[in-house]
Amino acid sequence: MHIERRHWLTGLLAAAPLLLSLPAASADDWAAVQSGTVVLFRHATAPGGGDPPGFKLDDCSTQRNLSEEGRAQALRIGQAFKARHASVGAVWSSQWCRTRETADIAFPKQRVDQASFNSFFGDPGAAPEQTRAAQALLAGWRGPGVLVVITHQVNITALTGVVPASGEGVVVRPGPQGLTVLGRIAP
Repeated sequence: MHIERRHWLTGLLAAAPLLLSLPAASADDWAAVQSGTVVLFRHATAPGGGDPPGFKLDDCSTQRNLSEEGRAQALRIGQAFKARHASVGAVWSSQWCRTRETADIAFPKQRVDQASFNSFFGDPGAAPEQTRAAQALLAGWRGPGVLVVITHQVNITALTGVVPASGEGVVVRPGPQGLTVLGRIAP
């Protein structure tokens, strides 16, 4: 199983056609968070991996959800933006409960669900089409303010080549040739 997952991730990374650059693995690149940029956050800590068999998007009790530490982490994300006076223009989220809850705690009443950022962990065949749809949405962002997207590790890796920790953000600038990775911010 481990070898199969690594093989799948290698293929996924090779399929990230619009990746322009990948900076060193600094996790404190807040200077890159400026109007017109996008921060792709992996949802805050939700113990485990994937979702239980038969989970339903409209029923949080069937999903893997944030832990207390995850909720505290989400709160710290929002506080970090406020402390740095980073203007958030919009907050998009996948439709999974853990991403919605991360967004709602960090950025109350700002979340808009975007199905293009839903996890494809359980359906890797959906990755290419879904990644193209996410890239198209991101390509249109110019601000004002920062676009915050709360999504999943597989989505962020497909878009950027970065494998983020829970609650970690990857700062990108959308452009005509795709996404340019500007840095990472710690959870």
